[in-house]
Amino acid sequence: MNLETLIEKAAVISREVAAPEALTADRDGMWVASTMRALQDSKLTGLVVPEAQGGLGHGLLALARISEELGKGYSSAGLCFGMHCVGTAVIAAKSTGWQKEQYLVPIAEGKHITTLALSEIGTGAHFYFPQTPLIAVTEEDFLVTGTKSFVTNGGHADSYVVSTLGASAEAEADQFSCILVDSNMPGLEWSSPWDGLGMRGNSSLTLNLNDVYIPGRNILGEKGDQLWYIFNVVAPYFLMTMAGTYLGIAEAALIEGKASLAKRSYAHNGSGLASVGYLQHKLGILWANVERTRRLVYHAAQAGDHNDPNAMLLLLSAKAEVAHCVVDVVNEVMTLAGGQGYQHNSHLGMLMRDARAAHVMSPTTDLLYTWMGRILLDQPIFSD
Repeated sequence: MNLETLIEKAAVISREVAAPEALTADRDGMWVASTMRALQDSKLTGLVVPEAQGGLGHGLLALARISEELGKGYSSAGLCFGMHCVGTAVIAAKSTGWQKEQYLVPIAEGKHITTLALSEIGTGAHFYFPQTPLIAVTEEDFLVTGTKSFVTNGGHADSYVVSTLGASAEAEADQFSCILVDSNMPGLEWSSPWDGLGMRGNSSLTLNLNDVYIPGRNILGEKGDQLWYIFNVVAPYFLMTMAGTYLGIAEAALIEGKASLAKRSYAHNGSGLASVGYLQHKLGILWANVERTRRLVYHAAQAGDHNDPNAMLLLLSAKAEVAHCVVDVVNEVMTLAGGQGYQHNSHLGMLMRDARAAHVMSPTTDLLYTWMGRILLDQPIFSD
């Protein structure tokens, strides 16, 4: 199915399901269940599943653009969908025949949601250095015990892509693994419901893994492959879904700012705000900010899809630049809207809270610029 058709599908779901669901999800901190169900029913959750397993076979550009469309309706819709797609891409990258049948085919059919469980409280933004041990019981049987934080879709996904330390005592200090943990495996314990300042529909929970039995067939790739996944799959897909979602938030704010100026007028002389030169100027600056950032995001995604040698630099910069863009645009639109936008529980207020997460979510903006500098100077990217 061509990308424009998929974007149209996503736009309908964003407008008719995600935007209405945002009202209750943001107020009550509830997971975006209706939106995710609609995405499954439309088979969009199979976006990055290879066509050989019945999926749509798309890559980074499609993920960025559909995340953007969903982000316009509700930010958590974009990120919950996106984290599912990142997890799917990790599964697909080196999947065995059994993993294809057990995970990729059901995902393509709209019957399975997956997600990432990489972050840990002790490692902060350095999510690529897990401390959760994977203990070998036999050559083909393992136990995992540890805690993962900020697991998007937590408690609602059918499986979790979990990063661990190497699977043997002989593993090098920098050797890590990725495993698949099914939601019905004994030993999974979830924290209390997510209650964030923004992104309140994410269900970003803490997951405690208590001696969870992992059969060898649930290891992704080879033991110790986790850093390969980080560079080649997690980072590109993670960065693009976040960039797309935050771009959608910026666009939603821009649309609201334009509508506010277009409909309001001064009571004392009847002149419309749309005729005020200074406000016209400000709106023009905001549009240019969003549009140039959009072009960078699309260019970065295309570079990643085509294995451009500068792809990683572009992908890193896209997420960093979109973070500045969305915070600046939402903030300026709030100023343009005045007291009407600053009301309690206003749509702009939600967008402002959600936008601020762009700098906070790992990789943080400062970390992204540091990595870019290391690449440009031929220094090891993970030298912390």
